Amino acid sequence: MAEPVQIRAVGLAGLLVQFADTMSEPANRAAIAFRAAVEAEDWPEVRETSTSLVSTFISVDLVTTAPEGITEKLNALLATQDWHSAPLPAGRTLWEIPTLYGTDAAPQLEEAAQAAGVSPETAIAELSSARVRVLTIGFAPGQPYTGELPPHWDIPRQQALTKSVPAGALVVAIRQLIIFTNASPTGWRHVGQTAFRTFRPKDDHPIALAPGDELRFASVTAAEYARIVERDTSGNGGAQRQVLA
Repeated sequence: MAEPVQIRAVGLAGLLVQFADTMSEPANRAAIAFRAAVEAEDWPEVRETSTSLVSTFISVDLVTTAPEGITEKLNALLATQDWHSAPLPAGRTLWEIPTLYGTDAAPQLEEAAQAAGVSPETAIAELSSARVRVLTIGFAPGQPYTGELPPHWDIPRQQALTKSVPAGALVVAIRQLIIFTNASPTGWRHVGQTAFRTFRPKDDHPIALAPGDELRFASVTAAEYARIVERDTSGNGGAQRQVLA
């Protein structure tokens, strides 16, 4: 049974519609679908919207707008359907991103595979065939948290930090995959390396991904990856994209 939806004020900045206390696919689906529905309503008092893993944030100036009025509108919209099973909005993008697994480029593949209880070969097969969804964007500009992987990939973070992984690193923990925007320390295990850039400040649309987009991290050889790095200067890293109806 789905948890009761809660609406909370976030100071005077707006309202948070929370679909669950912990991450789940239905709660994330609800957050993404409900955000799209709020934007389609085009309420004049709403300045912008965003999502976290299980919540939709509606930015409203609660100094000039009575919270009771916007709360009433939100409750009426919530009552129109079961948002935990709502269809995801159209116009999302499926990305196929070439990924080099293991080797010196991604040295923690074997450690992550052991934590998941599978061989390195099985780990590559599972991670490269999984079709995961962008659950939310955070931590760094454009950086996606994607999932969910099968339950045996509910592996913990490391006890200590890795001093740095490069931009484009694919890391794994708690049934999620992340592509790192910038070189950064991390407690997640570095299992793959991509040439995909999630933040492109010179582009018209600098944030490459959005919540609800889907990704596959297709396995390539070291030679194929080297050719991609040499030839692709677009930031796509050899990725192919498809708009989802």
